[in-house]
Amino acid sequence: MARICFVAYRGNMNCGGQGVYLWFLSRALAERGFEIDVFVGPPYPDPMPFARKVHHLPNQELWGKWFSRDYAGMLPAGRPLGIFHPLNFYELAASRLGFLPEPFAFSMRALAAVAAQARAGDRWDLVHDVQCLGYGLLGVRALGLPVVTTVHHPLTVDRRASFIRDTNLTEAVGTMQFYPVGMQSFVARRIERVLTSSETSAREITRDFHMPASRVVNVRNGIDTDLYSPDPGVEKNEDELLCVGRAADPNKGIKTLIQALARTPARLRLTLVDNDHPGNEVFKWAREAGVTDRLRVTGRVPNDELVHLYRRASLVVVPSRYEGFGLPAVEAMACGTPVVACRAGALPEVMGLAEGGVLVERDDPEDLARGIMSLADRPETRARLAILGREQVVTHFSWTHIAGATAEVYAEVLGERRGRPTSTITSASSGAARASRSSP
Repeated sequence: MARICFVAYRGNMNCGGQGVYLWFLSRALAERGFEIDVFVGPPYPDPMPFARKVHHLPNQELWGKWFSRDYAGMLPAGRPLGIFHPLNFYELAASRLGFLPEPFAFSMRALAAVAAQARAGDRWDLVHDVQCLGYGLLGVRALGLPVVTTVHHPLTVDRRASFIRDTNLTEAVGTMQFYPVGMQSFVARRIERVLTSSETSAREITRDFHMPASRVVNVRNGIDTDLYSPDPGVEKNEDELLCVGRAADPNKGIKTLIQALARTPARLRLTLVDNDHPGNEVFKWAREAGVTDRLRVTGRVPNDELVHLYRRASLVVVPSRYEGFGLPAVEAMACGTPVVACRAGALPEVMGLAEGGVLVERDDPEDLARGIMSLADRPETRARLAILGREQVVTHFSWTHIAGATAEVYAEVLGERRGRPTSTITSASSGAARASRSSP
């Protein structure tokens, strides 16, 4: 069976989707018989007993400390001169100049660590990067290891959203500096495969990274269908709408949702999982729309509370202007709650597979309100969609399914390298059965 080396610059589930993806995909692959080693940066993942080895690659987390103005915490504890280590100093300087330094710095640390372990006798068949795409991966590839990466959507999408938020030239220049699009596209064009979570993202990666479509593969994204599941013991609140999204991100369409809420009957209430700071613009939009008393903003919630909210809501609304996948929609349907989503990004693709809700036009409060009412007033329809959505999510988006599709890509990559043995390849075959994938 193949031995896979994962590299991920952030590993904790609470620090972003890459941590969730790393933990669940590596576990599902281990269950299929793959041997898993992990090289990961802070915040570190939860224990991974299914992995053969987990190597923690520390850094000073300087970008986060600079952003939060934790200047005192920037010096390495007990060895302040450690700040002058080349990568530490690079991260400090890049943070000060407005660049995101983590992907490059982590990739160089990962290269050094992988090379050291290879010299010590460790061997892998393939390296799987999780959303880093730093230059160090090209060094890993030069060791003789094929490299694949997962990119849920290209950073060009985040950069375009940032430009929408920018209010002056200085902010726009900062946006141009911050995102390492050039590095990521350069590396993506030189590795074996880019895995992504939707056909929409695949097209955008192909276009924005200027790479052949044949090397970008949609394996979809997964969710924990045991955690995100219906509970007959949780009573539905017939008048509660739920949305999971940040008002600060223009792509999430929260302003359109608030405007749509004002066009629905007063009995309907909206629970928004978002930052509950008084400065959140959603409160201003609610005042302008006259729905302040119909809005509750939860602040950050733990996973078990989020699952409870999904189960309790009558409907989940995903008013996004863009989604590379649409995780809240899939999580909601896995919990047996129908979804009203916009025809934007990958949402039509995901909703078409799951069949657990309805689609409305993007940026259209009137159509969004109509979509909400088309289900809010029809409990029988909601019950039918709840059953269908749950069944289809388990079929298409369980981690078992995603691991099978990923194993197929591994087999393709390793098959291409047969006849090109190197000192770091331990087997000629991935040993993984090719997973069947249905077309979106």
